[in-house]
Amino acid sequence: MLPYWFLFFLAAYFASAHLRATVPLAHDGHWSAQWRMMFVLLVLMIGLRHEVGGDWSTYLENLDMNVGVSLGETLLSPTGDPASRFLEGIGAYWGGVYLVNTICAAVFSWGLVVFCRAQPFPWLSLVVAIPYLVIVVAMGYTRQGAAIGLAMLALVALGKGRALHFVLWIAVAALFHKSVIILAPMAVLAATKRKLWTVTWVCVAAGLLFVLLLRESVENLALGYLAAEYQSSGAGIRIAMNALPAMLFLSFRRRFALPKEQQSFWTWMALGALMFVGLLYVSPSSTAVDRVALYWIPLQLFVWSRLPNALGRRSKKKTFWISLVVGYSAAVQFVWLMFAATAFAWLPYQFFPWAWLWQ
Repeated sequence: MLPYWFLFFLAAYFASAHLRATVPLAHDGHWSAQWRMMFVLLVLMIGLRHEVGGDWSTYLENLDMNVGVSLGETLLSPTGDPASRFLEGIGAYWGGVYLVNTICAAVFSWGLVVFCRAQPFPWLSLVVAIPYLVIVVAMGYTRQGAAIGLAMLALVALGKGRALHFVLWIAVAALFHKSVIILAPMAVLAATKRKLWTVTWVCVAAGLLFVLLLRESVENLALGYLAAEYQSSGAGIRIAMNALPAMLFLSFRRRFALPKEQQSFWTWMALGALMFVGLLYVSPSSTAVDRVALYWIPLQLFVWSRLPNALGRRSKKKTFWISLVVGYSAAVQFVWLMFAATAFAWLPYQFFPWAWLWQ
């Protein structure tokens, strides 16, 4: 498990070296050498992992099913998601699962870095992301990880008041995992100006996306998760990880000093995170609730990385609050690696080039 801790402590080191808030860097296209290095490291560790993740064998089976099938037939298959089918069709003949994973890792890591750099404590945001979003989600749910990365690009666009860009990014994300469409109506909740116009075209766009991409998946979700009553161990803990920052945000939202549009949007996101607590108890399948709640993980990055500004003293280094968030994140990673029922599928971490050399 040392590679996981190396990744965590590297981000924590950079977070400790930047104890003062900075102007969010979402508008700055120039990435420092540190961020470029971290991006490459994330792509390599996520994309070139070997036999890591609970669905590893499933991904291999998906590739095997595409051997001997033309790329056109793969793309026209009624199952799966378009971008995933395309990548699996290519991976079946060249690069295998490592090509598919690396491309999805690059998409995810791009969205993650852009989202983190849009926060006043960008490295702290990355620290919060590593224990679960990076290690568990991106390394365990390849397609959904890519969709979440693109969803984070959508959230950054929405933070700039670009609702149309938000919906377009969500549409691209849906090519990797259709369930991300659940975020599309959130653009309406962020609108404070020209609300009627925003409601109209967002509803039209969401309706088209539903018809084109999601209609069959709703039936599959009902049959595959709800009717079968699939259950996820640890779903309650993961829902609580979203609920805790949601409660903090709702309690101190005025101290977060956000523009009206952003405050409105993140208030609704926080309320949604709390809603999943209730859904977990009434839904016949905790797995269905758990998978959809993954799209609310950016709320954790947003709130925890802004907590030092919200609760700390102005014009002071936020050492205490940064240390508190780093300590909390380290505890999350320790508990998951040591006690999670599925952690065995991630241990030990294996890197493909290294594993290949020693085969």
